[in-house]
Amino acid sequence: MEKKQNFKLKIRKGDLVKVIAGNSKGKEGKILEVIVDKNRAIVEGANMVSKHTKPNAATPNGGIVKQEAAIHISNLMLVDPKTGKPTRVGRAKNEAGKLVRIAKVSGEEIK
Repeated sequence: MEKKQNFKLKIRKGDLVKVIAGNSKGKEGKILEVIVDKNRAIVEGANMVSKHTKPNAATPNGGIVKQEAAIHISNLMLVDPKTGKPTRVGRAKNEAGKLVRIAKVSGEEIK
């Protein structure tokens, strides 16, 4: 049976986030990809794993490649664009009446 997701993710591709739990705790990086159905994200430079690759046209020798693995979004916190500190994310309407994400620490709109 498939899980149904009924809430909006508070992070998206390109956001600067801080890892708050796990082996990469404390690292900051940009989100490269969000996997919505699994509630996970791939963060640049965080949660590095060794992947063993077979020889192919691109890599004739094969070998071990270091790459980022997905992290659950509950272990990530958005970095406030104004203060540079991790913050929770809220949603509010701006002057134009459009629903936007806001940083709870500073009240700043997240672009």
